[in-house]
Amino acid sequence: MAWAVHEGTPKTDASVRTIALDSDTAQLLRAHRQQQLQERLAMGEAWTDTGFVFTQPDGTRLHPQHISDQFLWLAYLAGLPPIRLHDLRHGAASLMLAAGVEMKVVQETLGHTSSAFTADTYTSVYPQVAMAAAEKTAALLFGEEDQTEPGKLISLRS
Repeated sequence: MAWAVHEGTPKTDASVRTIALDSDTAQLLRAHRQQQLQERLAMGEAWTDTGFVFTQPDGTRLHPQHISDQFLWLAYLAGLPPIRLHDLRHGAASLMLAAGVEMKVVQETLGHTSSAFTADTYTSVYPQVAMAAAEKTAALLFGEEDQTEPGKLISLRS
C-alpha cells in the first residue's frame, strides 16, 4: 500500500495557508497554466480534469514518487549530491533568513506552529548571515554605521 496515493485533509490547520510568490515565479506559473490549457484543448474529451496544477499531458495526476525521482535525476545531472525533494524546505528556510526575512514569516510560510521549531529544525547559519550579525553588533557597540567593508573578514591575530 506504500505506492498508493492517499488524498485527504492536511495534518494541521496551519497546513492550510496562502504562500506568497515572487513575481517571476507567478509569471512562470501563468505560462505553465497557458500550456496546460493548450494541452486540455488538444486532448478534448480525453482530458481528465483533476484540478491539479501539475499533471500529465492528459490532465491525470502525477504520482509523487515520479516527481521525487525526476528531482533526484535533475540533481544528479546538475552534479549535486543526492537530496530529497522534501529537504528543499530546509534550504528555503535558510535562504529566507539569509535574505533577511523575519523568523515569524519563515515559520508561517512553512506552516509551523512555533518559530522555535522552525529555527531549530529548518535553518542553518550562512557565513553571510553571521557576518551581517557581527557587523550589526559592532555598529551597536561602537556607535558607528560601518566598521569596515561589509563582508570583509578581518583577523584578530594581526
